[in-house]
Amino acid sequence: MTRQPQFPIHTASSTTISRRGFLKFCSLMAATLALPSHYAGRIAQALADGPRLPVVWLAFQDCTGDTMSFLKASQRTDPLQPGVSDPSIVDILLDFISLEYHETLMAPSGANAELSLNNVLQNYPGAYLAVVEGAIPTGAGGAYCTIRGRTALSIAQQVLPGALAVIAAGTCAVDGGLPAAAPNPTGATGVRTAMPGLANFAALPGCPTNVVNLAATIVYLITFNALPPRDSAGRPVFAYEEDIHDECERKTHYEHDRFVLEWGDAGHRQGWCLFKMGCKGPETKHNCSTVKWNSATCWPVAAGHGCVGCARPGFWDAFPVYQALEDD
Repeated sequence: MTRQPQFPIHTASSTTISRRGFLKFCSLMAATLALPSHYAGRIAQALADGPRLPVVWLAFQDCTGDTMSFLKASQRTDPLQPGVSDPSIVDILLDFISLEYHETLMAPSGANAELSLNNVLQNYPGAYLAVVEGAIPTGAGGAYCTIRGRTALSIAQQVLPGALAVIAAGTCAVDGGLPAAAPNPTGATGVRTAMPGLANFAALPGCPTNVVNLAATIVYLITFNALPPRDSAGRPVFAYEEDIHDECERKTHYEHDRFVLEWGDAGHRQGWCLFKMGCKGPETKHNCSTVKWNSATCWPVAAGHGCVGCARPGFWDAFPVYQALEDD
């Protein structure tokens, strides 16, 4: 089944998206993916014409922060058309993909929820996207995370091999995150370690993962029927190739040795560099400083707190939050 592009678009969330807003979103996705601007048209055509992508979202050992990041992308009103909004990530979720299974969001529960999952596996073999949120515990036979009596690992082994693609959303799903911090009594680990050999796999570390990067990865998959180019760790290069520090608005202060030395001091009030307060931006590869958060209005460093390096492997143990990096 295909859909012809009609404007304004009425989404499954009863939100009306103007043609201008829809194309603006497609341009944002092209820019985030580091694609030439003319690809916005191809993205728009793929979203408007293509069948909705079935999605299975598995939530394991986590705080549900990645789900909240995905849902809390705020709706932005189009100032030129009252009552019409620019598309948010929620619109992508509800209109351009088909969220077939997500324990937190779905109406069915219990046996009916499990039936929904099994229906996806039966009806869309090799054609659904699997998103994994949270670590997979392996200790005590996986007993630290069970759903309807089944371990997270056994569910992953059932769902992930048959997916069109697998996205590990958030640091917990990528390498175990906080649950895997020492002493790691639950034996928590990431998707790739628990399920070695997954071919079409993308890792989106971050605590939580940035909703723009997750949306861009899904949009790329819908547009090109493949995941975006990735590094050896499975991270999309469009989001994890450059150091956060390179695009930080406080970089000039770093270069002129203007550092915050104490919370609330004169330098802190003037927006000086947070390197000596433990900012991990110079050694963390992520596009956090460019895509930002809350509809691109802010990010941690702009709010006055250093980067904690949440996209770095094992950051909970290896990189104490307020311990400064060595200055080269």
